[in-house]
Amino acid sequence: MSVPVLVVTGFLGAGKTTFINQLLQRADGRRISAIVNDFGAINIDAELIADAADTVVGLKNGCICCSLQGDLLRTLKLVLSQPVQPDHVVIEASGVADPRGITETLMDPILWHDIRLDAVVAVVDADEVAANPARLRDELWRAQVEAADFIALSKTRENSDEALRAELVWLNKTLVFETDGDALPIEALLVIDRPQPVPGQAKVGASRFTSIEWQSSGPVALDRFQAAIDRLAPKLIRAKGIVSFVERPGQSFLLQLVGRRATLRPFPKFEPDCRLVLIAEASVLDAETAHAGLAEITAS
Repeated sequence: MSVPVLVVTGFLGAGKTTFINQLLQRADGRRISAIVNDFGAINIDAELIADAADTVVGLKNGCICCSLQGDLLRTLKLVLSQPVQPDHVVIEASGVADPRGITETLMDPILWHDIRLDAVVAVVDADEVAANPARLRDELWRAQVEAADFIALSKTRENSDEALRAELVWLNKTLVFETDGDALPIEALLVIDRPQPVPGQAKVGASRFTSIEWQSSGPVALDRFQAAIDRLAPKLIRAKGIVSFVERPGQSFLLQLVGRRATLRPFPKFEPDCRLVLIAEASVLDAETAHAGLAEITAS
């Protein structure tokens, strides 16, 4: 399986390093490779660091951290050459860079079978935007925000950010979260491609978010599956799952949905049962309603 990549972008001083540090501390057993830019090293809390080499830092939670030294392709090959491959790669884009350069690199045919772009997070400093409203018109700032699937607002407690939120709405950015409040679930940011057992019931993690799980025995009809996902997608943060279709016997597919961007690609082995996990805000998606919509997939 290919390794999913999370790109973290944002203007200088927005809080990308803090965001990634928090992500690493919530790794929950995941092995994460963090690649940081040339303009500064990631300030990982000292108690997390087990040992260090010239370019690779070993962490107690199984993470490794590499400094990006000129060639992203070369650095990714270094990460993927580790004895135990990571579950995820997190790349911190430079604060002075358009993240499209990184996302385009990840589309290189050399990497297609080894890694894939999973999501882009833009960290936005609400305090800085409030003090400098002209930032909303800055071409680089807008490029970073427009490239993102998720917006993580930092430093929001003491500031009025109506103008910022209005701009994000205008840019059609609906997945906006405050890093000072309930953290976005780790499952929404770092999705593991491995199929997981699904008990078939709703779970509530943090009070703000819910994870809804569904499964069916045997393949399902492609048109019903697409219709159900289309109805649910506007309310979802994430969806992931392994599905098989009656129209494609003997073949399973990996579904990945982040915001409004969805991919359906062949899964390396056939899984006769279908399994799906939906992540949403509890106030937006009712578990009973979601299960009713998913039931239509297998309705006779």
